[in-house]
Amino acid sequence: MAFHKIKFIKREEIADGTMAFHFEKPTEFEFKAGQFVEMTLLNPAETDAEGNNRAFSIASAPCEPELTVAMRMRDTAFKRILKTLPAGAEAQIEGPFGDFTLHSNVSRPAVFLMGGIGITPARSIVVEAAQKKLSHKIFLFYSNRQPKDAAFFQELKNLELKNQNYKFIPTMTDVADGDFSWVGERGYIDNTMLKKYLGDLQGSIYYSAGPQAMVAAMRKTLNNAGVDDDDIKTEEFSGY
Repeated sequence: MAFHKIKFIKREEIADGTMAFHFEKPTEFEFKAGQFVEMTLLNPAETDAEGNNRAFSIASAPCEPELTVAMRMRDTAFKRILKTLPAGAEAQIEGPFGDFTLHSNVSRPAVFLMGGIGITPARSIVVEAAQKKLSHKIFLFYSNRQPKDAAFFQELKNLELKNQNYKFIPTMTDVADGDFSWVGERGYIDNTMLKKYLGDLQGSIYYSAGPQAMVAAMRKTLNNAGVDDDDIKTEEFSGY
């Protein structure tokens, strides 16, 4: 694994309490959609017990010119520094790491079961799939409490227009019964919701990322439906 210096470009709010940070991508840095990096702040003005290093899934796709990470904004020294980082400031990354990447067998659908900021590796994968016109059937289930919490929501929806093999299924777990402004799925991702869109749950490769409890629940749901652990890839996002 190699170390790379990256220069900060800009930040943007992509959901309530969630920000994306864009950096220049080193010309020699290569990664696969779905992988992550270890990021280190260089000589930060403050630090705390959590340190100056974090692991982040790469939210941008390999085909895109920038390197992007996204995160929920907690009150930590690391994130306070990122929120005030000036354009041109440098950070360091190590990697890429991880095998949360799209399988090669196009005859098997890819089903993503994502929650909250766990969407970042899926965003990288579905953007890359659309750009490369991959033949995989892709279903992206994306769970949030409310629409305002859903990072990259409109972009993920619009990708259906670019990739006829891709289906986006957002669901909200905390929308009031009388709120008709939300017309999509409601409630947690479960066996019933999966069967509504997938039919038979056998034969697909499943990817799940998000809060630890959600990832564990998704694995249990799939196992109970007869899906083998070998057909399930997971990544847990905690404290980010």
